[in-house]
Amino acid sequence: MTTAKWIWRLALSILALLVVTSEANEPGGYIREVCKYRKAKLLQPVTEYRQRLHKLREQMKIRSAVQGLEIDAYILPPYDEHMNIEIGEHDRRVQYLTGFTGTGAFAVVTARTAAFWVDNRFVQQADAEIDCEWELYRMNDSVTITTWLSAKLHADQRVGVDPHHVPHHLWLRWQRELANRLLVLSRVNNNLVDMIWTNQPAPSNFTISVQERQFAGDKWEDKVEELRLKLQTFSCDAIIVTSLTEIAYLLNIRGMDIPYTPVVRSYLIVSHDEIFFYVDHNKMSQGIDFHLRTDCYNERCVRIKEYNKIWNDLRTYAQIWKRIFVPGPCVQEEGSSEAVHNALPSNIIYTEVSPIIFMRAQKTPEEQRGMREAHVRDAAAICEAMSYLESRFFLEQWTEEKIRYEIDRSRLSQNNTRGLSKRSVVAFGEHSALPYYISSNVTDIEVTDQSLLVIESGGQYYEGTTDMSRTFIFGEPTAEMKHVYTTVLAGMLELSKLRFPSNLRASGVDVLVRRLEWEDMVDYPQTSGSGIGAYGAVKEPPISIAYGQEGSYHFKEGYFFSSEAGFYHAGEFGVRLKIVLEVVDTGKTHPNGMKFLEFHHVTLVPFEPKLIDPTLLNAMEKRYLNEYNAKVRELVGGELKRQGNMQAFYWMMNKTRHIREYLPEEDYRAARGSGSRIRSFLTVTVPALLLGITVLCTFLKWLF
Repeated sequence: MTTAKWIWRLALSILALLVVTSEANEPGGYIREVCKYRKAKLLQPVTEYRQRLHKLREQMKIRSAVQGLEIDAYILPPYDEHMNIEIGEHDRRVQYLTGFTGTGAFAVVTARTAAFWVDNRFVQQADAEIDCEWELYRMNDSVTITTWLSAKLHADQRVGVDPHHVPHHLWLRWQRELANRLLVLSRVNNNLVDMIWTNQPAPSNFTISVQERQFAGDKWEDKVEELRLKLQTFSCDAIIVTSLTEIAYLLNIRGMDIPYTPVVRSYLIVSHDEIFFYVDHNKMSQGIDFHLRTDCYNERCVRIKEYNKIWNDLRTYAQIWKRIFVPGPCVQEEGSSEAVHNALPSNIIYTEVSPIIFMRAQKTPEEQRGMREAHVRDAAAICEAMSYLESRFFLEQWTEEKIRYEIDRSRLSQNNTRGLSKRSVVAFGEHSALPYYISSNVTDIEVTDQSLLVIESGGQYYEGTTDMSRTFIFGEPTAEMKHVYTTVLAGMLELSKLRFPSNLRASGVDVLVRRLEWEDMVDYPQTSGSGIGAYGAVKEPPISIAYGQEGSYHFKEGYFFSSEAGFYHAGEFGVRLKIVLEVVDTGKTHPNGMKFLEFHHVTLVPFEPKLIDPTLLNAMEKRYLNEYNAKVRELVGGELKRQGNMQAFYWMMNKTRHIREYLPEEDYRAARGSGSRIRSFLTVTVPALLLGITVLCTFLKWLF
């Protein structure tokens, strides 16, 4: 073989090795079975979403030509300008570009490739909804947005993103990680999706409503004064409030700009002598002007400005104020956007968790009373829906979506209802075994009496916000179903009856809920609880009960939070229970000087007695369950009688029957399975022997 042939073969070998190495280094995501048959095919179906992706890439080139800054990749976050995940029609840019109808997804586009990051609960939905042009990744995958970009781009290439839709803390992380890979993160102030979005829905237009003092408790002027005192402790001249739930709380106003959360799209600046409210003027009314005292000019009056004027004012007042409080992230809250930070000189910014979060979490006596009243009415709605369902279950066909409609209809018919606090989810059978299942017309299945039915829903009322999960069965449960349900229930009862010093971290109580499941070496992926608002957000900081998150926040008297637990047998069935608890002062003091606190039930929806195995509960747990049932009969029963709904009343009474707290030893052993042979011998064998002897004696007497 000649030298030339050896050189040629060596070159081919090196090239093949490079190709194999390059393919090995390519990030691998979620395997999309539906897209396998399209690989290596030049022609693919031309959908409107492929066309939009092509137009977005054109905008990346146009921006480079006009502004002289080359954009080689573009990140599209799921947030609106106020860092909300649940967003209005106007802000659903990810859905417009990709067709994905879920929440919390990131889309990343380069000149030739595109990738999609989604939470694990939405991965199957995303796989079904987005085109095969998109690579699909889970949020917790080893392949992150920055690692994927580093594999697709070369050194010194630029990654663009709209700073109005990125939390500042996330921007800093991306900037650091991309810089380590020699890539540049660039601000693109004009959102590129808005440039291609024809017929983009306008922001919602409604009249702001006032949260009356009988429900809010404190006047908004008093809340602002308390906030100003806190600003003094931070030595700040002003605070910019970007969270819509915080603005709604502080000014005692409510709106309809976000699904399920009654907020107004706006910004708020509070200084020691001025209050600026940036909002669409069309949403204002004479009643709101009077409520916010817009006709005066002192420190207790609100000056109304157009929504987009915030950016000019930030740059103007940055020359006057020496220190500005810009909120940072806290549990579910993402803090302020990168655009807010970029509009201010970094040397005057003070970033910390917003003090409004802690003011809002500690409910006033009026809010506490309202939360209890809202949950009584909400429980009456669930009893009405479930009693109707049970009475008609074997007379007509029921599906998940049909049951969901019935639950929502009953809730929305209650007094003072203001809509839902979350999308209701009804999951039956194998769907109930999916921790993050979301029912829809596409996945709808028939509900029978052969498996478990999980219902998760919540409502908004003038008095408060509700959130609950229950598991029911219309047939007879298996022993495994009863064991699992009772274990989940016991964990929640363990937490509910806890008394503890006030310096206990909220994350530390998670072990009580999970302990019994851990004994069976199983677990559930969700957190075990989070704060809840009063006619506000269904998830509200600072409380988050999760053993993997070492938060530094503590329970305080007046806090409300949801406590939940679950079990998921893949492909078979699932159990999910959720209640809302109130933090109450016991009046006792710990030796270290801290107060002793305890929890009181606020959710009053009955549990399913057919799924409870009393032998798995100790006497204390059964007593606590009986006390809970007695409270349901008293409060919810009284409400159902006032409504004249006797069918729901009798259904509720049947579900809250008293449980024997103590069992004789023989009954206990028999129920637990031990002593079954003795029971069989006494109840079957002995009577049979006596009968046989009697017959034999009669026969012998006749014979002789």
